[in-house]
Amino acid sequence: MSKITLRKIKFTDKKYFTRWWRDEELLKLTSGVLELISDKDVEKYFLAMIKSSVDHHFIILLDKNVIGHISLIKKKASWYETQIIIGEKQYWGKGFGTKAIQLLLKKAKSLNISKIYLEVRPTNIRAFKSYENSGFVKTEIKEYPENKYLPQTLRMELET
Repeated sequence: MSKITLRKIKFTDKKYFTRWWRDEELLKLTSGVLELISDKDVEKYFLAMIKSSVDHHFIILLDKNVIGHISLIKKKASWYETQIIIGEKQYWGKGFGTKAIQLLLKKAKSLNISKIYLEVRPTNIRAFKSYENSGFVKTEIKEYPENKYLPQTLRMELET
């Protein structure tokens, strides 16, 4: 039986992010920004993730295969934002994202992180269901009228 695990990101993982951050189908489900990200910006964003002393970034492994990324990013007033991407599309819709979220929540508890939220594109039903199955509840619709790519998100929260 296949097993999902999480491990801290490392420099050699940059190749996955380079591919995922340039995948139009993935971008449509997440940021919606479809302009090509430069090698320089990939390097900058990836190094910021690696070097962060307050955020937690993990690679999602299915057995020993890299299938995605999940994170806890420090925000205001002891809240952390989580973000997840199953970058390898052949693993979509199989429950691996939900399992990764549940593992992340266990890690959060061990790190004394109790307030976690996320924002999801309202049309991303697969992600929404995964979050709901992990205990997140809808709290509000967030409007970003200045963002032509993602003018609205659904905020979901979990307090452990």
